Amino acid sequence: MIFFTKRRPCVWHVVIALAMAFSAARPLGAETKIEVSYPASLRQQPITGRVFVVLTTHGETEPRLQVGSLMSTGLLFGVDVDQLRAGNAAVIDENTLGYPVRSLGELPKGTYYLQALLNVYSECHRSDGHTVWVHLDQWDGQSFNISPGNLYSEVQRIEVDPAAGLNLHLSLTKIIPPIESPPDSAWVKHLKFQSKLLSDFWGCPIFVGATVLLPKDYESHPDVHYPAIYLQGHFSLDAPFGFDPEAAAPLPENPLAADHRRLNVPEPGNDIRLASGGIIMPETPAEFYKAWTSSDFPRVIAVTFQHPTPYFDDSYAVNSANNGPYGDVMMQELITTVEKRFRVIPKPYARVLTGGSTGGWESLALQVYHPDFFGGVWSFYPDPADFRRWGLVNIYEDENAFTTPLRNRARASVGTAERYMLRGHDGQPFITIHQSTNLESVIGSKGRSGRQQNAWEAVYGPVDGDGYPKPLWDKTTGMIDHSVAAYMKAHGYDLRDYLGTNWPRIGPELAGKLHLICGDMDDWYLNLGVYLLEDFLANSKNPYYAGSFQYGRPMKGHGWQPTTNFDLIREMSEQISKNAPHGDDPIIWHYK
Repeated sequence: MIFFTKRRPCVWHVVIALAMAFSAARPLGAETKIEVSYPASLRQQPITGRVFVVLTTHGETEPRLQVGSLMSTGLLFGVDVDQLRAGNAAVIDENTLGYPVRSLGELPKGTYYLQALLNVYSECHRSDGHTVWVHLDQWDGQSFNISPGNLYSEVQRIEVDPAAGLNLHLSLTKIIPPIESPPDSAWVKHLKFQSKLLSDFWGCPIFVGATVLLPKDYESHPDVHYPAIYLQGHFSLDAPFGFDPEAAAPLPENPLAADHRRLNVPEPGNDIRLASGGIIMPETPAEFYKAWTSSDFPRVIAVTFQHPTPYFDDSYAVNSANNGPYGDVMMQELITTVEKRFRVIPKPYARVLTGGSTGGWESLALQVYHPDFFGGVWSFYPDPADFRRWGLVNIYEDENAFTTPLRNRARASVGTAERYMLRGHDGQPFITIHQSTNLESVIGSKGRSGRQQNAWEAVYGPVDGDGYPKPLWDKTTGMIDHSVAAYMKAHGYDLRDYLGTNWPRIGPELAGKLHLICGDMDDWYLNLGVYLLEDFLANSKNPYYAGSFQYGRPMKGHGWQPTTNFDLIREMSEQISKNAPHGDDPIIWHYK
């Protein structure tokens, strides 16, 4: 499936206008609360999880489908429940944290559409001795508002009057059904299996999978083995590179809820197409299908992986104190299974990597951590590659993530300014780090939001005393915990620092393999970390890195890609052919 947006009024204007209206509204004069319960006829066992109330100003789609991202125009409020029994009520009131408005008490007068939702957690007794309650992914990519097994209510239309207060009861009478996995075809195959390594770590069943795109005439050449392109990125069951045999059909419109990243999306209002793996498609689906199935296209296998964690829709393919041994799973379970089943050439020169954003960091990390296993990486707009530029924050030296000190020419303090997390391609700032942190706090406590900052803390950070990820910064004040930052560096997750520390050992295997591509006005400030990575690699010696950096200028944002995906595949294919050892004839897999 290919997602895209048509040009329309920028939704950021709606978000900003709503936030201004809410902040200006006077508090309700009477009691304000919404009670949420579920009947025994729906579920008899008590539930531990998080209850949400969603309010929106239009009812074109269900309110629950209008929240969950920074671009949302709906209002979200959330509260934890512990062993909530049928018939008992969870209460959302003026003390419950919300986003973008912080309290129900700030609702202005008007008409709203109202819905409740319950995100169900499971109890996991981990092998590290901790017992935690988390939402186990149901092949939905940690999307709490569409996750199978979660409970939700009917939509109600209500009138809010600040003078009258608000006192409502919502009943969760529906359960989200299972997601139907796409069927296999002659071109696309799907794998899904329970990971022994992860299930042993979590004490709960954890599943991983892969989607495999086969080359033309794969079945009629049973003796041919093929190179593999491994695409990294957010959870998706779509075919790699958005391959679609029905590409001639009209493209569907993309609702906000369909965004792969939910956070890292190009500037609203631009026409975009997102392929599986989070890579922008600069060509149409029909053009890619025509290239892949043409007589002169490189015959390679393309693979995307599904490895959602209890904390995010993607594991970043590394071993983690909080997530478990996902790096080992990638190398020992997923890649091994794919290569045995689909006649992949099991040699380093024939394995190449790519991905964008989360997938950009992940593909780069796999190449850097396993320099002699992969033959090259094309990393697009990667998540922070140098933690001195965690967006606009230097997590090692800055004191506060939310604000930066302002000083006059005499270096005297004259106050602080908000740090931003998101901007437009023209540099216009949209969302602050503080606002983004508030959203994650509303979606989930203890790092369970399934969103970006919590994901990074789960992947890179230590386990806190309660068994959940230890926060990098205080969610209320923004004060940075430098012991967490030090842990991240010491465990090698800062890729630029890791390269600098280990270059004499890993450099010889990485020479000629590292290719970075990024816009100069990345919406998430990710270009700043790429610049610092280039500073090191451009001055590398013994050996020189012999790779490439390419920047889109001017004003190229998140998702910028200079060439089509089929040109990218041809470039990868050329490097694979050039590096093929004596005795491995690339002509074999270049058949017409």
